[in-house]
Order: sequence, then C-alpha cells, then structure tokens
Amino acid sequence: MIPGATAASFLLVVVLGAMSPGPDFVVVTRSSLTGGRRAGIAAGAGIALGVFAWVVAIAFGVAAVLAASAVAFSVVKLVGAAYLVFLGVKAWLAVRRGEYRDLGDTRAAMPLKAGAAFRQGIFTNLLNPKVAVYFLALLPQFLPAGGSTLQTLELAAIATAGTVLWFCALALVVGALKRFFSNGRVRRGLDAVLGSVLVALGLKVAVETA
Repeated sequence: MIPGATAASFLLVVVLGAMSPGPDFVVVTRSSLTGGRRAGIAAGAGIALGVFAWVVAIAFGVAAVLAASAVAFSVVKLVGAAYLVFLGVKAWLAVRRGEYRDLGDTRAAMPLKAGAAFRQGIFTNLLNPKVAVYFLALLPQFLPAGGSTLQTLELAAIATAGTVLWFCALALVVGALKRFFSNGRVRRGLDAVLGSVLVALGLKVAVETA
C-alpha cells in the first residue's frame, strides 16, 4: 500500500497539474458552457478516465514504449493536435452560424449531450502523449524502491480521483454562472476565444518536439 502521506502529496501534485491551463481545461470549460454542469462533469470524467488509462499503461510498460518510440509518439501527437484543431473549428463554426440565444429562449440551440462531452474529454486526454511523459516522470517520485504494479495502480486511482475532483469543481463553478454565460453575446465571445485557444493549442502541439 502507498503510505497516506505519500498518497496525499501525490493527490495534491495531480490536482495542481490538472489546474494548469491546457486542452483539458478548455474542453471542460466549453463543455460546461454548451451543455451545462452535467456535460462539464462528463467531460471531466472522460479526462480522468484517460489519466487512469495512461497510468495503467505505465504500470504495464506500454507508455514507456510510446515515449521511447519517436514515430509512435509523433503519430499520437499529430492525431491529438488535429483533434484539438477540429474542436476549435467547431467552436468557430458555431460563432459563424450564430447559434446563440439568451437564457429562457425556447429557440436555443441543442445543448451538448453528456455522452458527447465525455467522448471529447477522453479523446483529448488519450491523444496527448505528453500526459504519458508527465506521469512517467512523476510516478517514480512517489513509488517506493521496487514499487509493484499494484502500487502503481493505487496511484492511478488517486490520479483519477484528483482529476475528477478538480474538473467537477470547474464544471460546477461555470454552471453556477450559467445566467451570465447564457447571454448570447457573452457565449458567442467565449466560443470565439475558446475556439481560438483550441486551434492554437493544436498547432502548438503539432510543431512541438517530444
């Protein structure tokens, strides 16, 4: 078992890492804007499942192979970059079509479904090989010498819990400001900004070296 103090320290590091601005943050924020708290939480759950999958891959050595293979790393990275650009372009198209109505308008566009938000979250995370590199560097700092696969899986559960904790909190905050964000002009401006951020992140990922 992982000692309690070590588990608490690892949880804090994971939460702080999740709080840093990046694709996951933008996806949860936009999901919360377009589908409400439920969609935002679903996107966060998808991201958390992606984190769990990466740490499990580390436990079984798969992530290490990916990090060591320049070709495999580049393929996953470019697919992930393309997906971020795709999400950004979707936001831009929504701005262009003007699919915005004020709160209470029955003609409002169909909100983002929780299932779609979940898929966006998990794809955004799984298609980012830098998550694997991050945890490959982080886990050894918290595993005892000769740490077992079971202990790595314990850390995977903690990482998943920390990720869910932060992104659920983010979704709830955005949801609490629903009335402000439901203003058509505000939503349109936010979609333009978030779409641009997603495209910029996708291009940044594409040109970055491993």
